[in-house]
Amino acid sequence: MADHQKIHPVHDVESPQQPSAPLVPRNMSKSDSGDPENVEHHPSIPPSQQNTLPLMNPKPPKKRRSCCCKFLCWIISILLILIVAIGITIGILFLVFRPKLPKYSVDELRVTQFDLSDNNSLSVTFNLTITARNPNKKIGIDYRGGSHISAWYNDTKLCQGSLPKFYQGHRNITVLSIPLTGQTQDATGLRNSLQQQLQVTGNVPLNLKVKQPVRIKLGKLKLFKINFRVRCRIVVDNLSANNSIRIRSSSCKFRFRL
Repeated sequence: MADHQKIHPVHDVESPQQPSAPLVPRNMSKSDSGDPENVEHHPSIPPSQQNTLPLMNPKPPKKRRSCCCKFLCWIISILLILIVAIGITIGILFLVFRPKLPKYSVDELRVTQFDLSDNNSLSVTFNLTITARNPNKKIGIDYRGGSHISAWYNDTKLCQGSLPKFYQGHRNITVLSIPLTGQTQDATGLRNSLQQQLQVTGNVPLNLKVKQPVRIKLGKLKLFKINFRVRCRIVVDNLSANNSIRIRSSSCKFRFRL
């Protein structure tokens, strides 16, 4: 019986070897620049870790903010310089001219009409004598048009008028005669109140309100127009027409507004 020989395949060392696995993984593409084994691979981040990365908010532009800050700094600096310059100017003018407030007084009140008509209207005419004093050595006062003066009893205006235009020089005293006229409707209650006031106290309090536009003159320089406001309170012994009226007390307060 013939012996059966087992023939085993012989591996040929000269034949090219076939790779047992692909050189390039399926999820990667071959590089055109060379062997994929030389390509640097980066580890992939798991999806569970991708959501945990911090989100960076974009920074606002700094250039625009810096321009706004510079502009505000310039504005504040200019305002401070103007305030300091105005303060220095006012201080110099005060030291040079030594300004003093003018003074006013009511010297005389004459009642030429104080009649209640048949239709219950009260007609009033006053003649006031007011003295204006300018105590300044280097400052003049130019009294302009558009003034207004009125006489009041409590909250009722009795009559009104205006001051004349004139210039008052340095250290000057000017006496003004000012007529005031007015008419009050439904004045029965007003007349009864005045009579009761005379019976109880023996006098009548009156208030004078003055608004006078003026321009201050410093040497040869005239400043802008301002308003003098004068409030005088006088107490008289009666308001009978064509009678001698005595002023028992008089006081005036002065202020001004731009």
